Amino acid sequence: MNSVKVKHNSIIINNSIYFDPYKIDAGYNNAKIVFITHSHYDHFSVDDIKKIKNQNTMFVCPNEVKFELIKIGVNPNNIIIVHPNHSYEFGGFSFSTIPAYNVNSNFHPKINDWVGYVVNINNKKVAVLGDTDANEELKQIECDVLFVPVGGTYTMTSDEAANLTNQIKPTVAYPTHFGVLVGSINDANNFKEKVDKSIKVEIL
Repeated sequence: MNSVKVKHNSIIINNSIYFDPYKIDAGYNNAKIVFITHSHYDHFSVDDIKKIKNQNTMFVCPNEVKFELIKIGVNPNNIIIVHPNHSYEFGGFSFSTIPAYNVNSNFHPKINDWVGYVVNINNKKVAVLGDTDANEELKQIECDVLFVPVGGTYTMTSDEAANLTNQIKPTVAYPTHFGVLVGSINDANNFKEKVDKSIKVEIL
């Protein structure tokens, strides 16, 4: 991957692939694909989507945000509705979904069918977990690059994230979900300290 930017769970890869765009600094209207994990405002931000979308942007999302996208002018043919534990392909681009939910709280119930993604980008499997605890399904992920929440409260803690990362064994791991609404740089640093040294950790 040529370029990666992370803020909260807002991830930009190669300046054109977006996950949960939030607090985007300026309007680029350069998005090729936008992946939405769920409908909470810090993951599905209409104001930020307006800054990056264009008439050709493809959106991948749970069904609950479809009509909000249509309201802001997104062509329904450019929206792909997803469910957990499925694989998808369009235009030569392939990805699969993973379940994202809390185990010990109700902030993100499993019944809502919210997701994370494993996406093939530049011949690498990139996993973006979204808002989730370290549930059993996530331990089965195979990926080269892992974006994992570390802030606690609404997601797994940094210790839990490090333990999960050590089980998945990606080549590179990026901590997310800290420093904006919940969590701090201390959570990211603790995550890096607890992750096996064979795994490269990038804090952005």
